[in-house]
Amino acid sequence: MKVTWFGNTAFRLHIGGKIIAIEPERASAGVDVNEMVGGADHVLALEENRPVADAASWKPRGRERLLDAGEGTRPVQFWSMGASSLLVDADEDMPLLLLAGPVPVLGRWADRTVVILVGNALAERAAEVIGRVAPRLIGLAGEEAEIEAAFVALRDRLDGTGLVALERGMAVEV
Repeated sequence: MKVTWFGNTAFRLHIGGKIIAIEPERASAGVDVNEMVGGADHVLALEENRPVADAASWKPRGRERLLDAGEGTRPVQFWSMGASSLLVDADEDMPLLLLAGPVPVLGRWADRTVVILVGNALAERAAEVIGRVAPRLIGLAGEEAEIEAAFVALRDRLDGTGLVALERGMAVEV
């Protein structure tokens, strides 16, 4: 899985063998939107109408048996978990939860997840996440002061969860 943040809620994901562009029109000034969507298998918006998953009880798909797999991989699945959220479930990768809005009540499934928090109140929202579950990684996408405050507030509370600051235009491989 590779995550690239382009400012605001604009991302480009390489996950499950697919390329997903999220809200390319919201990218920071100077980002070529055509380049962001070039080769993308899906172009999505956070507020798009998609199936809503209960964040407390949702579970990722089980691995497909080799006998059932056939020639290709299963399609990537997209879910909503409330306002300004996107959950991506893809074969061969852990689930990715992108949250630009409030943090939902997450179930145990989120212990094996990458959570990306976007926008404001990053320290508070990240503290909510780690107070409920221990995801593999929390990525922070926001202003530098917000990110610094989050690192100070969370450094002694992570208990095995990775914490990374996303930098505009720089890919993070998970």
